Amino acid sequence: MSLPIILQQMGVICILVVIGIILQKRGVVDPLTSRKLSAIVVDVCNPAMILASVLGGGVTADRSDLIKAVILGAAFYVVLLLSGLVMPRLLRVEPDKRKFYHLMSVYTNTGFLGIPVAKAILPTNAIIYVVVVNVFYSLLFYTHGQIVFGKGPAEGVEKKSALRGLINPGLIMAIITLVVFWFEIKLPPILANTVEYVGNATVFLSMMMLGVMIATSKILGSLKNVRIWVFILIRLIMLPIAFALVLHAFGVDKTAILAICLMAAVPVGNLPLITAEKKGMDTSVLSSSIALTTAVSIVTITCLIATVSAFL
Repeated sequence: MSLPIILQQMGVICILVVIGIILQKRGVVDPLTSRKLSAIVVDVCNPAMILASVLGGGVTADRSDLIKAVILGAAFYVVLLLSGLVMPRLLRVEPDKRKFYHLMSVYTNTGFLGIPVAKAILPTNAIIYVVVVNVFYSLLFYTHGQIVFGKGPAEGVEKKSALRGLINPGLIMAIITLVVFWFEIKLPPILANTVEYVGNATVFLSMMMLGVMIATSKILGSLKNVRIWVFILIRLIMLPIAFALVLHAFGVDKTAILAICLMAAVPVGNLPLITAEKKGMDTSVLSSSIALTTAVSIVTITCLIATVSAFL
């Protein structure tokens, strides 16, 4: 994908984000509306868009590409799990906050933000890699993620809650999508069209909600936090570049590199914050990091994908 197209598509995304900011400032989207719209995006629109991407006929990848995606997805999270162990010590984080930087390093916004951005700026075949990464995300967060969290003061959600979280619409639809892709299943037009219409709403709603989140967050307070800026430099810029260079050296194709690079460059995700709140933990580190990395990622993702695309 050429630089002008990437800049154009990211420009569209920025406009959609600004619309969300304006709607929040004008009181059109209040906190209750925001929560409900976010649930619609996560549980309905995003899963539909995943399946629609495969049903649309634009994906020309084959089964060997899916196998490659699984291998790359596994390797991707091995690196992220290692970064989760190293990052807190590298940044000299206080012992009581290390678990948060560990989680921030591993569990970024590969779904709510990553999927629609991939749909907007990456080649169509990239969706296979994005879907696989999100499957690994769900499997790991409700297993490894819960272990890292440990027990909080408001304990009570443990095994049953983790199991319920593991069986979520995003994971279910991702698996269905991979099955449909693998066996080349054709859905009846009435179902395929419905899925497509619902999925088409994802980019607008998710980017609008991103703008709402930026408008309601306390970004100014986190601007003075040097540690978060160093985290952004290492985790959201240097690590994606390292992925791109290593994968290129191993002869991985451009589409796969761009997909993995994007998944490595998305900002800190909301799921660790939601879980920490349920456990009664201090969420100040997570909330400020989510706000700042989300705002900064609009620029870093644009520059990163454009640079990597030009390099490859």
